[in-house]
Amino acid sequence: MPSRSRLASRPRAVIMQPTTQCLPMDCTYCYLPFRKTKHLMPTAVAEAAARSVNRWAAEDPAFEVVWHGGEPLATGREHLAALMAPFRGAKHSVQTNAALLDDAWCEFLLEHEVYVGVSIDGPEDMNTHRVTLAGRPGFHVAMRGIDRLHRHGIAFSAIAVVSDPDPADAARFYEFFAELGVTTLGVNVEETEGVNYHAPQADPARSTEFWAALADAWRSNPVIQLREMTRVMNFASAVLHGHTPASAPADMPWDPLPTIAYDGGVVMLSPELAGFTDKRFGDFTTGNVLRDGLDVLVAETEKRTPWITEFWKGVDACRATCPFFAFCGGAHPANRYFEHEGRFDGTRTRYCTTAKIALLEGVARHASAHRH
Repeated sequence: MPSRSRLASRPRAVIMQPTTQCLPMDCTYCYLPFRKTKHLMPTAVAEAAARSVNRWAAEDPAFEVVWHGGEPLATGREHLAALMAPFRGAKHSVQTNAALLDDAWCEFLLEHEVYVGVSIDGPEDMNTHRVTLAGRPGFHVAMRGIDRLHRHGIAFSAIAVVSDPDPADAARFYEFFAELGVTTLGVNVEETEGVNYHAPQADPARSTEFWAALADAWRSNPVIQLREMTRVMNFASAVLHGHTPASAPADMPWDPLPTIAYDGGVVMLSPELAGFTDKRFGDFTTGNVLRDGLDVLVAETEKRTPWITEFWKGVDACRATCPFFAFCGGAHPANRYFEHEGRFDGTRTRYCTTAKIALLEGVARHASAHRH
């Protein structure tokens, strides 16, 4: 496949990093290098990004501006409002640890029509990796913020990190989120990434059992949208209708997914690479919106970004060797880089094994057990 066709000509979303600070949390698995430092995005960065985003949003009503990582609410209401102000027509969403949510923040979210995602890992005993900077458990702090969302009638999705994919915990894990009333749940198996060098290596067979048990729990009470189940079902539907490989993830254009760091630096494809440097590739950025238009950076991504050429080699190697490639489309850049000692052209990663292959096999096992 020619490299020029691999990236979509226009992103569906941009990720904005209004601050690097993760106040007041210090999760043990966090990959962010500057989470204890309060770097704030200047309004000039948002204004520069908005010049391209507003054109894209005018053509795509679903275009999204995602405020994410560190903790966006640590930016402060006044400054976050100033950063949002230049954008026109795009949907805004925020991914928050919920610890700073109070009545004033809820009123802000309602006034600015911001979609809310909460990061929480399940019941209290499964949430032990989310601790405050003081080293105290973060569960009840987050739950207080979630209670504020409920009181203000604000719907929210959730993202959970699973460090130990234990099938015995899957049903209780799912029911926690069902009772919490989330609209959508995304489940991430803990990854070796960024400054999180010591992620546990989940057993693939156990991970498969976890996904099968989670599918069982969801099927018994399908009150929320489970992101991973949707991905597998969409893939299975394409297979059953004979649309693969044309409509499989493997052959869809990659969304450039620009991540705009607090200083205006733009990292494509992989938000997790923002803030890191490499002796071969520098800071992984394609450019800076304070110097070049975001539309120009998207259009010239491959020409301006040497590491992506190496990444495509890894994707091609996966395509040639992995029987699961049609489903996952190749390992994500950051997983390849951090698991393969700074290389993007490696193939299978532990993340692939536990979060993609085990997912597909687990849901297939669930489907097989419920055929009749």
